[in-house]
Amino acid sequence: MLLFTTEAVGLVYNINYKIMDPHFYHVDIAWSSDRKGMMCSPELNAALENKGSCIEVATPPQFPKGMPGIWSPEHLFTAAVSSCLMTTFLSIAENSKLEFQSFQCSSEGKLDQMDGKFMMTEVLLKPIVVINNEKDRDRALRVLQKSESNCLISNSVKAKVVMQPQIEVVALTV
Repeated sequence: MLLFTTEAVGLVYNINYKIMDPHFYHVDIAWSSDRKGMMCSPELNAALENKGSCIEVATPPQFPKGMPGIWSPEHLFTAAVSSCLMTTFLSIAENSKLEFQSFQCSSEGKLDQMDGKFMMTEVLLKPIVVINNEKDRDRALRVLQKSESNCLISNSVKAKVVMQPQIEVVALTV
């Protein structure tokens, strides 16, 4: 395998693909009261120069003393899979030169009890991509499928990830 280093960015490449150094993501969480706390990321807070990127998190209402209306670990798990699909789609669509008007995705995470333990067993993704031309329908579907199979979060979890894609065509108005 032929490897070379690009001094300007410090990355190692081989002929076929880029090898990246590991990335680290930091999250701090602190209990505030009852069954809730505040979750922040030092990287995000530093970038925003405030605490605006903190999220209140709590036990979901389906559990004893759970709290409605607050992000739960189960919501965040589902959101991680869904947002990863979106960001992967945006990258692959750009590289594929796929023109589209919009992307949105509804998702549903399933919490179940398996062998006496609670775990997220499935995440259902329902992405909708709006394109301008019917001729791009198959390509848009392929980009979505490639996005799901390359999503690093989906590839990192034990839960089954199911995608029900929808492609809509909306003609451009002139």
